[in-house]
Parts: sequence; structure tokens; C-alpha cells
Amino acid sequence: MKKPKHHSPNTQPFHLLGLMLLVMILLYNPAHAQREQVCFDLGWRFHFGHAGDPVKDFGCGTEYFNYLTKAASIHNEGPYSMKFDDSSWQTVNLPHDFVVQLPFSREGSHSHGYKTVGYRYPETSVGWYRKTFHIDKEDEGKHIALLFDGIFRDSRVWVNGFYCGRTESGYLSQYHDITAYLNYGGDNVVCVRADATLEEGWFYEGGGIYRHVWLQKTAPLHISNDGLWVTTQRWNRKQDWALIQINTLLTNASADTLSSYLHYSLRDAEGKVIMEEQSRHACRTYPRHANIKRNYFFKVKSPRLWSPSHPYLYTLTVEVKDEQQRVIDSQRVKVGIREVVFDADRGLLLNGEPVKIQGVNMHQDHAGVGAAIPDDLLAYRLRKLKAMGCNTYRASHNPTTSTMLDLCDSLGMMVIEENRLAGISQEQQEQLRRTIERARRHPSVILWSVGNEEWGIEWNEKGEKIAAVMRDWCHRYDPSREMSFATSGGPTVEVPVDVAGYNYILQNPVEKHRKHYPQRRCYGSEETSGCGTRDIYYDDPEGRWMPALNRMADEKDSCYNRIERGWRFYAERPWAAGCCFWTGFDYRGEPNPLKYPATGSEFGILDYCGFPKDEAYYLKAWWTDEDVLHILPHWNLHGHEGEKVKIWAYSNCDEVELWLNGKSLGKKTMPRYGHIEWEATYTPGKLRAVGWRQGRRISTTLETAGEVAQATAESSAQELDASRRGVAVIDITLCDRKGRRVPDACGNIIVKVEGEAEILGFGNGDPAFRSAEQPSEQERQQVTVPAFNGHAQVLVQAKGQQGNATVTITPELPAASQKKNASASLNLSIR
Repeated sequence: MKKPKHHSPNTQPFHLLGLMLLVMILLYNPAHAQREQVCFDLGWRFHFGHAGDPVKDFGCGTEYFNYLTKAASIHNEGPYSMKFDDSSWQTVNLPHDFVVQLPFSREGSHSHGYKTVGYRYPETSVGWYRKTFHIDKEDEGKHIALLFDGIFRDSRVWVNGFYCGRTESGYLSQYHDITAYLNYGGDNVVCVRADATLEEGWFYEGGGIYRHVWLQKTAPLHISNDGLWVTTQRWNRKQDWALIQINTLLTNASADTLSSYLHYSLRDAEGKVIMEEQSRHACRTYPRHANIKRNYFFKVKSPRLWSPSHPYLYTLTVEVKDEQQRVIDSQRVKVGIREVVFDADRGLLLNGEPVKIQGVNMHQDHAGVGAAIPDDLLAYRLRKLKAMGCNTYRASHNPTTSTMLDLCDSLGMMVIEENRLAGISQEQQEQLRRTIERARRHPSVILWSVGNEEWGIEWNEKGEKIAAVMRDWCHRYDPSREMSFATSGGPTVEVPVDVAGYNYILQNPVEKHRKHYPQRRCYGSEETSGCGTRDIYYDDPEGRWMPALNRMADEKDSCYNRIERGWRFYAERPWAAGCCFWTGFDYRGEPNPLKYPATGSEFGILDYCGFPKDEAYYLKAWWTDEDVLHILPHWNLHGHEGEKVKIWAYSNCDEVELWLNGKSLGKKTMPRYGHIEWEATYTPGKLRAVGWRQGRRISTTLETAGEVAQATAESSAQELDASRRGVAVIDITLCDRKGRRVPDACGNIIVKVEGEAEILGFGNGDPAFRSAEQPSEQERQQVTVPAFNGHAQVLVQAKGQQGNATVTITPELPAASQKKNASASLNLSIR
């Protein structure tokens, strides 16, 4: 009897799979790995150190062999040591400003907002950060670096006990090659010490790792840090083409001589490929840590041009390929094609058309977070500026963040990027170089500013010599843009610069300069807004707030309505490129001319949270095509019954008529770039203005509001990104039973957050705010926020998990004022 045949299982697919895996393992080479850039913001540990005593500063540098004497000494015991125990430290996420949670003090720095930081407070002026991270064994052979966008200030960085270096300025990005320091297949520690004892500016600056951090992994042969940028070399309007130059800087971090090809691909905003090209010949690079630059020129037919009104962006991808055509590195950048020309007679020409700089100066801090502004909040701030017609952001007086530049590219905001300190030392040259190299890929940047109000050199020959050297440095690092220097009145620094920056027409004889130097290009780098505290119209006996300076001088005084004086001057002179007002937002510090208990500047056109002041409507009237009719003051002037009140209208209407409680106060013609005034006796009731613009009728009403009965709320976003812990800005308004804002309401508001979000910070725009502005660990889901003149703001942040969140806002009201639907509720989707 035959035995049945036994059929063996078919193992061929498994043999093939095993063979493929073996081949992949044998062929794997870290030198062929593509770029990986990981956000490094989450899971840091933080603790205060001590600025005056190394022993109290965790023994930093007190070891027999400290971090300066031996590389990664086994004797190290400070926070930079691998064996240091940070389990008792606070867990924080970046960006993080350790100053924002510090208390206020009358003895604190006036310019920095009376916070307990600086040389008087060594216990709270140094911040230590540690982060433990794992590096896979497979990453060995790659080039690995840490990128810090900004640490304030005087920062030192260690990895696994190895000292990486020191950067004194808090506004420079940092790049640290940590390849040789890492434990592959194990844990690693990065440690940062930030010392904010000394001030770098004369405004609030915060402290700590207040910008983003990234861990970057590349092949040894890779595109350098800040090594890919595109410039518009020529734009031919008549023939409708633009010549762009693609600049690529390569770094070879290996010990071998390597060859590579570069592959270029340019896509339009819809994703369509409009150019794809590969270099014809392999470019030979140099051994270990050598850099080589490659340029490629391409003619774009019928280009879509970048401008503030139409910020069109292409996407460029550059791939680095080895001799076997394997991609070993790639990088993408946004490309804006535009032509920027400053002309002595026509001002700023953008893409051949005259464009006025309708700008603001901006420091970088916000209620609830200080200098550590999340990306979504940066976008909120820019949109607030654009809503009033602003088209230019002067980064005063330091380089802004990488994220801000990305947002300006995409949202359409021209940028004047400013260097922190003028000078010609090697250190100052290095600061300027790093500033330019980081920002030159951004089409939004139209001008470099190398200094601001340097009184010590503006009036002598040193100023001219220093400005000339810095001009040449700017042209060396970026031949495609011109440079400027903002002066407070001294003449010498403006002689060699490309574009003169005039800080205030009361300080600079601009007309005289025009007569003596007719070929000089210029703009108003600063001009006063004349603003005061939002919704304050009378002096405060406690010195916390002030009414707008615009309404405080005699009509014959040259200072009367300062914002009008400044804009009219630049708007009526075609040879002047425009101006930037001081400032767009209020900022902490410099509460001039006030002192403590005032803690913040009041010259912003928007307050510290972004709520508009009256002057925002003046600019919107002349900076936009929207219909604008705004009357002031508000009509809740309790205690001033029977007094004479000047009523103003900011508008772009041709004529405006005003009624008070049904009685006409007269119709008046609106002067160009001006305003209209009436005088009346204050009586509670109703103000009504009617304007006519090109035959159209526009109206607005102000009424005396009653007691607070409800809250309304508006969110900057309905959907938050869980992976990057997105932020929603919740603007809150206190209203009476009829839904009218109560402009003098300063009661408390209870904010409750349920679900996958929590409270990050809060504020209300009060420049004398001296309370906590971030919740404790126990208050992240519910907090009580004081309102200021009818408004408050809460920043709500995703926790990191997908889901939903509900935000409920309830005003604290006496029982007699309770309304059934007094609360406002918002739903957020976390994706």
C-alpha cells in the first residue's frame, strides 16, 4: 500500500522575506539616512539656580575638575552630570519663560516691568533646564545636532556632561553638533543654564528657553543649518518672468571626500511642479566639516508675486543624492518671488508699485505667557495687526523668532529685521551674521536694521565709520537686501546707510535732510502713537493708567493728536516710504511716563492682550478700504455728569453727523488723515453717529451700558492641533442685559475648561496688572480672571491627546444681577 505523500509547507515567501531583510540590513548605512528634525519642546525639567553663589547654583563649576577644565569629567556633580537627580524639579514644556510667574516688586527694574529678576534677585535670575532623551543604536553614523531658536540669556549648554558652549545674547539661534557626545542605544541628557541677571534691552525680556528647540538628524553630507535660501535676482514685468537664485550650502561632516548631486523641484501653491532639475555634474566636497556653496538659477515664467495683500508662496525642495542617486538629505523651504526697491523719489516700490509702509514696532511678550509666546498666539497677534491695515512689522530691537518669520511669509507682513547691538567687534559681526543667515530665506524680510538710537555714536565720526562697516557686512551676507539704521536725531550714522531710519519727526529734521540729501532713501522707523490706557479718559490718582496723549494738548500744539501728525506727514510725502508706529501692542516694562504701580507700556495701538484702543480705528480708517466710523469716549463716564466732554470721530467717511439723546450736534466734514470733534455736556444716554462715504450711509451707536449681566466669548480657533499642543485665544467681553459691552466693568470671571485642554495663561490688558497670570497646577482646569474695562483673555492649550474640550465663562455677579444665561460656552475640537 502506497503511503500518502506529505506536502511540505511552502516556505518560499518566508525565504524571500528573510533575504530581503538581510539585504536591507547589509545595505543600511547611516550616511544614506534622510533628514529628521524632531520638536524637542516637551518634557523638560526646570529649577531656579543662583546668580551670586556657585555653591547655591548646584555647585556649578566648584568641582576639582569642573566642566571648563576637563571634557565630561567624572567629577562633575552639577545638573550637567549624567548622574544628577532632577526628580524634584518642575516639569515644563517649551517655550518657557521663568520670569512670567515671578511676583512684582516696587524695587524691581522699571524698564523690565518691576519683576523680581535681575541683579537684585540672584535667587530668581538663573534657570536650569534638563531633558533626558534616547538615541537609537541605528543612529550611530548620522550627524546629530541641537538647534535652539533663542535662550534668554547668557546661556550655557551641555550634552552628557560635555560643554557645548556659551551664547550671551538671548536673541540668537544656536546650533550645537552633538554627534560625538551621544550614547547610541542609550539615554542622554541635555542641560541648559540661562542667566537673566543682566538686561540686554530696556524692555521686558523674560528668562529661560523661551523659543523652540529641535533635535536634527542628517547624513554626514547634508544641507547646512540655514544653508538653503532663494533670492529674486531679477523681475521682468514687461516680459512676465522672474529669475530666481537657489543658494545651497553643503556640509560634509565625515572624514571622507564625498560626491553628490543636487536635485531641485519647485511647486506652486497648488502643488503643481513648475521646475524640476538635477545638477549635471557631481559636486566634489571637502573632507571633514568642510562647507561648499552651490548656486542654481531658474527663470520662472508668469510668476505669482508675493505681497502683503497676496502672500503667494512656492515650495522648493532640494535633494542631495549620492553617486548611486540615493537621496541622502532633503530640505523644503517656502519661496516668495518679489522685487523690493527703495527709491529716493517714490519711496518703497514693491513689485514695481509704490507701497506705503503702514507699520508698527513690536516687542515680543504677551499677557499670560511673557516672552514664551506659542505659535498660535503669534499668529493671533499678526492677524490683529493686519485687521487694522498694518503691513509691516519692525522687530524692535532684536531678531524675532523663526516662527514669526514663517507666519509673516504666509500671512503677508513685511518685516524689518533688527540686529540687537551696533558695533564692529568680532562678536558683533558674528551676531549680525547669524541674524541675517537665519532670516534671509524669508520673502517677508525687506530690510535689515543694524542699530537703534545709539546716542553715543550718532553725533560723531565713530557713528559713520561703524555704520559703514556694518553696511558692508550686510551686503556680504545678503547682497539681495539693503540695510538701515534707526536714529534719534544724530546725523552721522545715516550718511553711509542704504535707507535712513528716522525715529520721530520731532527729533529728526526730515525735511531738512531731504533738502540737503535729495538722493537719500528713508522711512519713519518710529513714530509716536499717542496712545494711553484702553478706555481710560481721565487721570488716575493712583498713577496706574493714563488717558491718550493725543487728546491732552492744545489744538495749536504740534503734539496735538500725535498719531494723526505722524501719519499725515509720511502719507503726504511720496519720497518717504512710510512709518512704523511705537508700538503695535502694549508690552511689559517701560510704563513711561508713569512708574510703579504701573508695570507696562501704554503706547500700544492694541493693549497687552490685543484689544483695540481708539487709535486703532484711526489707522484702520486710513490704512484699509473698509468703512470705518468710530466715536469716543465710551458713554459710561460715571462721576462726570454735567461736565463738558470732547467727542471725537475717527472715520474715512466724507462727512459725519452726531446726535446725543436724539439732538443733532452738527454735521462736519472729515479732513483727509484727520478726525472730527464735537463738544457736549455729558449726560448718560445714547450717542449716534451717521456718516456718508461715496454716497453710502454708515452709522454707529454708543449707549450708556447697565450693570454686568452676562459674558460673551470669541475663540481664535475652533480646532487645536494635539500633537503640537495648539492654543486657542479666548477673548471675553462683559455685557449688560441688552448685550452692550460694559466699558468700565472690572469684575471677576470664572473660566472652566473640561476635556482635553487646559488653561495656559490669562490677562486683561491692564498695564498695572500685578497678579498671577498663569494658573497653579491645581488651577489648570478652572481659574478666576479679573476683567479690565469690560474685557479679559484666556489662553487655552491642548493637552496633547485627541478629543474635545469645553470652555465655560461665567461672570461673578451679585444675586440681584443674575441672568439665566449669563455664561458663555465654547466647544473646541482637539485633532
